[in-house]
Amino acid sequence: MKKGVALLLSTLLLAGSLLAGCSGGTSSPPPASETKETPAAPASSGGSNVIKIATQSPLSGPQSLEGEAIKLGAELAVKENAEAFKNMGFELQLYPQDDQADPKQGVVNAELLIADRDVFAVVGHYNTGVAIPSSAKYEAGHVTMVSPANTGVELTESNRKSVNRLVARNDQIAPAAAKYAKDQLGTKNVFLVHDKTAYGQGLVDEVRKAFRDLGVEELGYEGITAGEKDYSAIVNQIVAKKPDLVFYGGMYNEAGLIARSAKERGFTGKIMGGEGLESNDMYKIAGDAAEGIIYATVVGDVRATDEGRQWVEKYKSTFGKEPGAFSAFAYDATLVILNGLEAAIKENAGKKPTKEQVQEKVRATKDFKGFFTQVSFDEKGDNTFSKVYIYKFGKEKAEFIGEAAN
Repeated sequence: MKKGVALLLSTLLLAGSLLAGCSGGTSSPPPASETKETPAAPASSGGSNVIKIATQSPLSGPQSLEGEAIKLGAELAVKENAEAFKNMGFELQLYPQDDQADPKQGVVNAELLIADRDVFAVVGHYNTGVAIPSSAKYEAGHVTMVSPANTGVELTESNRKSVNRLVARNDQIAPAAAKYAKDQLGTKNVFLVHDKTAYGQGLVDEVRKAFRDLGVEELGYEGITAGEKDYSAIVNQIVAKKPDLVFYGGMYNEAGLIARSAKERGFTGKIMGGEGLESNDMYKIAGDAAEGIIYATVVGDVRATDEGRQWVEKYKSTFGKEPGAFSAFAYDATLVILNGLEAAIKENAGKKPTKEQVQEKVRATKDFKGFFTQVSFDEKGDNTFSKVYIYKFGKEKAEFIGEAAN
């Protein structure tokens, strides 16, 4: 992990090599310490010294807790590094957008972002199903995307130069999760459930292959519709089949409802899923059925080091709440963007760079030491340093089990 990123950036600035960070910005220039959510603005006039980094995540609706956490992680990086960019002659602005976890809204937002000449990059999305269609727009407008959360394989398979991510892909997560389930949980048979989304079904399809390769018997493979309130039909199937494990591909809302209902009907097997299950809201939704739920995720224990714990305290003192599942990686994603921006500005003799220059410099990222992860992008935009971790919900919070073995 990186020591004191903000302090290091300031030091580098004083030394003449500026390494700075930003995420989304507001439509009117706020003080560097302030950010606010506003509708997307039209393109700025030529010669502007404003640099906007947008965030795209659900800021309303049932997934807004984690969506806001992505925005705040990026915002913290902006607050810490705005002064460095000011000394370079630029004003960083956070520019948060609410994609509502809806692909259509994500695309609408993306179209507005690429039309704004001051928007250089996007930290997002939370949902792979929103990220994929939105990324086509970013590519057309040369707006760089760095995702702190999206694991769907398809996202980087289109070889778009503007699309990058920090986290592992589903085809990395699935084998690790399946191996853990068999070797550590003693799973002999499994019932697979997904939410029919690009993320959820994509993960389950990869897990399905991994379980087959390991010789684990499949007792069911079913899809549900996200957003419903009653999943009795699928729960009844699960209870009747009595699997050792239910593996769910989808988000914490539906997983929590299924877990609660299954426990009420006497299900005694284990429930496992991917990073979509990672949220403190699981306890509100599942009640005491949350305890024991296991998930494979792409972000390690941010509190494992003194530096990480200090970062958490800084986040809490700044925003008055605990970091979310992807706050830390949103912070690092912003730093990656800032590093690319700094390189592009230097290449452009200290002048405001083009979007294409920033796109090129971010993709060229190699051995960048973020606060929580090291980053090197391959030719597709995947991070060669990405890892998979296992967590389990305890009585009051998720407990870190360790790094998963492939």
